[in-house]
Amino acid sequence: MRRTSDSLQRSRLPAQRHSDRLMWITPDRVFYVGLLGVPSIRTMGSVIAYVAVEGSVHISIDGGEWQVSEMAVVPPYIPHRIRSEARKINVIKVEAETVNLAALPEPLRGSGAVDAPWFVERVRRCQRELCSRGHDLDLNLMSVDFDHLFFDGPLITRTIDHRIQVAIDGIKHDPSAPANAEKCAENAHLSFSRFQHLFKQEVGVPFRSFRAWKRARRLLHYVNRDSNLANVALDAGYPDSSHFSHSIRQVYGLKPKDIFAGSRRLAVYAHALAPSWSAGGLDVSACAEPEERCVSFDHAMSSKVGQRVIAAL
Repeated sequence: MRRTSDSLQRSRLPAQRHSDRLMWITPDRVFYVGLLGVPSIRTMGSVIAYVAVEGSVHISIDGGEWQVSEMAVVPPYIPHRIRSEARKINVIKVEAETVNLAALPEPLRGSGAVDAPWFVERVRRCQRELCSRGHDLDLNLMSVDFDHLFFDGPLITRTIDHRIQVAIDGIKHDPSAPANAEKCAENAHLSFSRFQHLFKQEVGVPFRSFRAWKRARRLLHYVNRDSNLANVALDAGYPDSSHFSHSIRQVYGLKPKDIFAGSRRLAVYAHALAPSWSAGGLDVSACAEPEERCVSFDHAMSSKVGQRVIAAL
């Protein structure tokens, strides 16, 4: 299993309370099992697999007809609408710039409803296993290899021009920083127009769209925290609350206040945020409810939980 020396931060429900909702966030992957709500059109920069907890999901891709299946896949940066027959839903997100899209596992190559009952069952078993562990996830979920757990091995990576990769890494490290394409072009020793063209060619979307997605993705770390939304907006790099609300709704199809309201009982397991996110009065060690606790680790250790989950598959 893969190990990491990154500082980790995790918020969770206490051992005596069973949580059937969790979100596992790594730098390039997300697994979520929780409430879906009723989102409007959403557009995210990851390959998304929606898997019904029970029953079916209904998906409409880019304004197309509704399709019904136990599983649906959405390519990166494609507008879509999603509904679920059950209140909860399983969601897997794979950051698009990290993988060769043409070489994804078969269940992730589609668009819209996908017929992959074996993968649906695999995701549901992971969901049940992880949610049933409760406080056992103290053993450090972050030491589990995400790709191995869901896909039996690492996904094939994408090769990106090193000048563009430097810009990508800078944005991913701190999406709230006031980085702009002009500065990135200068650092890459490229003209502004050449940098913009090369970025879109390598990543598939314009610089601004990529940065907007990474900024919105960072919100996931705070969804179960009792944080002032105005402070979150400013620390995330948004100029004001109005811009923050509009941008988040474009990405997730939900208002920030509705995302936070639906995440109060969500256990979040994630890498620690960049230092800049602890500024502006936000306490990254605070949790949403008084009885919740946060625990930080200096390094990841082998996880018996991960071994049990994989063994169960």
